[in-house]
Amino acid sequence: MTTAPAELLTVPEVMARLKLGRSKVYDLIRSRRLISLKIDGCRRIPVDAVRAFVLGQIEEAA
Repeated sequence: MTTAPAELLTVPEVMARLKLGRSKVYDLIRSRRLISLKIDGCRRIPVDAVRAFVLGQIEEAA
């Protein structure tokens, strides 16, 4: 059984979705609050990682 491949976003796409600046997105990646991977030097963030980050922030705020 195979799983569907994760949809990957670029840093600018994540910036637009989260309404954050480039530095903040990289801070979240560096602090491991936002999961990412590197493919041949290109940083990519799974859509599920963005969802998980947002859900975590919502739970934290509640």
